[in-house]
Amino acid sequence: MNEMRSNETLTGTGDYVAYFGYGSLVNRATLRTQIVSAVPARLLGWRRRWRPRPDMPGFPAALLTVEAAEGEGCDGLLVFDRPENLAAVDERETRYRRVEIDRGAIETAARLPDNFKAYVYVAQEELPPHPEPAAILQSYLDAVMQGFLIEHGETGLRRFMRETASFETPVLRDRAKPRYPRSVTLAEEEREMFDRLLAEIGARFRDA
Repeated sequence: MNEMRSNETLTGTGDYVAYFGYGSLVNRATLRTQIVSAVPARLLGWRRRWRPRPDMPGFPAALLTVEAAEGEGCDGLLVFDRPENLAAVDERETRYRRVEIDRGAIETAARLPDNFKAYVYVAQEELPPHPEPAAILQSYLDAVMQGFLIEHGETGLRRFMRETASFETPVLRDRAKPRYPRSVTLAEEEREMFDRLLAEIGARFRDA
């Protein structure tokens, strides 16, 4: 069984919480709190999809969310953090609600501690969508795809694209001038791979 990649040893004292990242939170380079540890994982009984941004100031970007779906699942990263950091994560995930999940729904090869609460962030669907047509920011998608490549390999990255609903949403080419505030730097090999995989699924693009 794999050990957790950790900044410190996890104990059973319950002095940390966990949240399941399925989008940008999968990429450790986008995390803004001093996390305790993180492990690749799969959340059973949930599925991932693109949805329009709520009606708020800013570009009408498509965002990722998850919804309960019996018999399905989605890959991601189980992040262990300090309880006092949750307020900062909640602020980052504004217009999402933090939902407690059953630890039995978390599938991972890592050895997990005995006692912790786990959450997932779900978009507030009751908010009206932005009136303009949604588009996926390529700078955001790059961060997500890089995270899946690092944590789950190319097979997992392909599975992310296959299992995520509404990938017919157009992609805005903003890689040169990223609109996503936590954009990442890609290696040339990553750029070529991501562009190739998007071409394989017939992704539609818009110029920024």
